[in-house]
Amino acid sequence: MTRARKTPGRIAFVGSGPGDAGLLTVRAHQLLSNAELIVTDPDVPSEVSAVAPETAEVRPAVGEPAQVAKDLVTEARAGRDVVRLVAGDPLTADAVVQEALEVSDTDIAFDVIPGVPSGTAVPAYAGVALGAVHTEADVRGPVDWAALAAAPGTLVLHATSSHLAEAASSLVEHGLAPQTPVCVTTEGTGHVQRTVDATLASLAADAGDLVGPLVVTVGAAAGDRSKLSWWESRALYGWKVLVPRTKEQAGAMSERLRAHGAIPVEVPTISVEPPRSPAQMERAVKGLVDGRYQWVVFTSTNAVRAVWEKFEEFGLDARAFSGVKIACIGEATAAKVRELGILPELLPSGDQSSEGLLDEFPPHDDILDPVDRVLLPRADIATETLAAGLRDRGWEIDDVTAYRTVRAAPPPAETREMIKTGGFDAVCFTSSSTVRNLVGIAGKPHARTIVSVIGPQTAATATEFGLRVDVQGDVAQVDCQVDALAAHAARLRAEGALPPPRKTKRARR
Repeated sequence: MTRARKTPGRIAFVGSGPGDAGLLTVRAHQLLSNAELIVTDPDVPSEVSAVAPETAEVRPAVGEPAQVAKDLVTEARAGRDVVRLVAGDPLTADAVVQEALEVSDTDIAFDVIPGVPSGTAVPAYAGVALGAVHTEADVRGPVDWAALAAAPGTLVLHATSSHLAEAASSLVEHGLAPQTPVCVTTEGTGHVQRTVDATLASLAADAGDLVGPLVVTVGAAAGDRSKLSWWESRALYGWKVLVPRTKEQAGAMSERLRAHGAIPVEVPTISVEPPRSPAQMERAVKGLVDGRYQWVVFTSTNAVRAVWEKFEEFGLDARAFSGVKIACIGEATAAKVRELGILPELLPSGDQSSEGLLDEFPPHDDILDPVDRVLLPRADIATETLAAGLRDRGWEIDDVTAYRTVRAAPPPAETREMIKTGGFDAVCFTSSSTVRNLVGIAGKPHARTIVSVIGPQTAATATEFGLRVDVQGDVAQVDCQVDALAAHAARLRAEGALPPPRKTKRARR
């Protein structure tokens, strides 16, 4: 009998692009998200590597191109799919080209996934419109300066600060005017991108302190970039914003903050755990199946998740909600319910809070409502406002502990120090518990830190703890809260109360 041979894996040379993980191609993101083994270069941004699942093995590419290629082939022959992750675009790096050629001499199949090139992406993030005609050159090696100076359109040069003086003098020597506009960008497309405006005459003096790889654009387009400078001009650009939420809940807020240019730092203040006794939840689920409830009122995404997990434990699905009306306290909770394929009957049109829900919740009607009971699955520390209000409207309430909130462990010492000394530009509180727990595990934010709250109850708790509330959204939703913070920052800057958007430098490497 012939023994079956192991099917070999494939090797994918994947470009990470210029830095911003949002610029990964769809194919690159797909491969990274399903990777078994990633062999990476040290200059790939950590945000890109973080796309990989926790189960993936990530290790550095070590040795000369031939040795790296040999290791890739060995892993593929063992049946593993390998992602060779490269900063930028794979086939524009000589060493990676050599690796690919070595792999091509074997029987292992391979793919090349280009990355967005920094020569066009970084100027775009700096607001430079390159137009249809531009010339790109790497001036870190031998350069034909006469040909480069004579090239049409805008010049895009890859350099470091040590090359700026030579580049400027050589271009002027070969015919470009000393006052030709130049802009120099470091950390291009990243959240600490910094662009310096200069001319060829002042280039070395104005941009000589920039570190790392630089993208230098030379020409009239560099001087006209102010109208299109969208990345560094965002209201919260470079701000460090503290997000005291659990990792599962922080995603939407952090993404919204990034859209406004901020650098979110997530610090869990609570841990969500099952109730000490499952009996209450088990009776509640049985009651749903038996038709005991007219309404289920969800006050958080954690409550939705807790009920659904109990459904799965008993082999139930969304059909268990048949004949039951669903009310949600806010849009985020409603979105979680919709993920289960269920449309809520009631969502407050105004204030998304217990009071807002009570304003619109119908009173019990003996004729129209054959069942008079409401299921209210909540946290163990929930207030009585909602339950009391529903009883006042004639409903019987099963107030069930669906989950417990436990104070999280303190954040690292460095984070605690930043909180106390004003290292964060802003903090976004989304509930009273996040205020109490952050102060409990890390101390009060410094007075210079702008305090943003999601709604009036959170504002009241922040005030109780001696915090100055600076920003509150019109609607108690995460996106409204973050947008209000951005508008507040823009307003302060317009009034001269804040400096221009921060141009953060990284430490010299």
